Amino acid sequence: MSEFDYDLFVIGGGSGGVRAARVAAGDYDAKVGLAEEDRYGGTCVIRGCVPKKLMVFASGYHEMVGDAQAYGWDIKEGQFDWASFSGTLNSELDRLEGVYRDLLKSSGVDTFDARATLKDAHTVMLSTGEEKTAKHILIATGGRPVRLSLENADLGIVSDDIFHLDQLPKSILIVGGGYIACEFACILHGLGVEVSMYFRGAQILNGFDDEARGLIADQMRQRGIDMHSGANILEMAQHDDGIWVKSSHGQERTFSQVFFGTGRRPNSDDMGLEDIGVQIARNGAIEVNEYSQTGVPSVYAIGDVTNRVNLTPVAIREGMAFVKTVFGGEPTPVDHDLIPSAVFTQPEMGTVGMTEEHAAQQGPIEVYCTSFRPMQTAFAGRDDRVMMKLVVSSEDRRVLGCHIVAPQAGEMIQMAGIAVKMGATKEQFDATCAVHPTMAEELVTMRTPTRTT
Repeated sequence: MSEFDYDLFVIGGGSGGVRAARVAAGDYDAKVGLAEEDRYGGTCVIRGCVPKKLMVFASGYHEMVGDAQAYGWDIKEGQFDWASFSGTLNSELDRLEGVYRDLLKSSGVDTFDARATLKDAHTVMLSTGEEKTAKHILIATGGRPVRLSLENADLGIVSDDIFHLDQLPKSILIVGGGYIACEFACILHGLGVEVSMYFRGAQILNGFDDEARGLIADQMRQRGIDMHSGANILEMAQHDDGIWVKSSHGQERTFSQVFFGTGRRPNSDDMGLEDIGVQIARNGAIEVNEYSQTGVPSVYAIGDVTNRVNLTPVAIREGMAFVKTVFGGEPTPVDHDLIPSAVFTQPEMGTVGMTEEHAAQQGPIEVYCTSFRPMQTAFAGRDDRVMMKLVVSSEDRRVLGCHIVAPQAGEMIQMAGIAVKMGATKEQFDATCAVHPTMAEELVTMRTPTRTT
């Protein structure tokens, strides 16, 4: 009989933790316990990717009405009903949480609706007063959005709150220029909210390809989003008619709501980790090696709490690599190289590999890029533009990066990501026959470099 209650105890019921628990229990017959203090499904399912993408879909129908009219449909524009949409949204999230609970139950995982902390390297303390011992402990507690350190910052909301509004605000100030801020700026504008943005940098979407983020910023402004670079909040206060804000560029305005899209922090606080020797970085990230193992051999961590690559599919892959390493006898380092991702702005951006700026620092490159008005919206009289871009090594001809700004860019980059991950060359892209007429055909028809560096 084992000296421990469990072979594995997982703290966190999000996508990464649930996958690791299910596979360890189902495929390797491990005795597994899992504790979650909030809702099963975690950030992605409950307050992130899934509800956000459903809001992206909802916001896109505003422009579809005009497009349909241009294509001959006798459709009248109506009003967006937030109450109706949010009711359906919450029902869907309830359903998905039930799916996660059922998956754990069917895999034989014991679940505890409680907050968990660590007493020692093998003991978990639950907020119910119970203690559970485990040979291995996996921390998958994710992260949380943070507000600016500012007096009265609690007057504003963060991404977790947006799905629970009783009604949409008439106007909103979005603080931040990262992908969360930009996505919700586009979503809320599409739903009829008057949107303004303050961001500290010279441009939105820092870290992404300059040409791609420039086009997205242009398109956001063209749609009517009021964007201010080099701007931040100095003061904010509650007034009778809304939230008064004084900005660093001298503007004073009152908004119905303020939204902080100013980053996220790992959920590692007050868990007893440092007391048992687990190293925590200044930003709250749990420090792990390539096998997701902390400095305490029995304690591992995956997902956003490690602040490596904060994407749901990455957390799931980290969970799978952990299970193979610990229970499958196959030491499996996590592969964080060439991960495709998407930003669900309007238009979307899909990206994989190096930006032009990063690649140019590594060696000589060729850049193939085209921007054009896509057929569907050009016919409807819209001035929308899309972009297809390949960054190519001049030395070995490998495609180092692919960047797409277009409707459904996320769908396209998933496929392009396979080729880039395989190390495909520009000539192999060129040898692939185009699918016509599509936007993505431009990825295999660009023959002359736009520029070389």
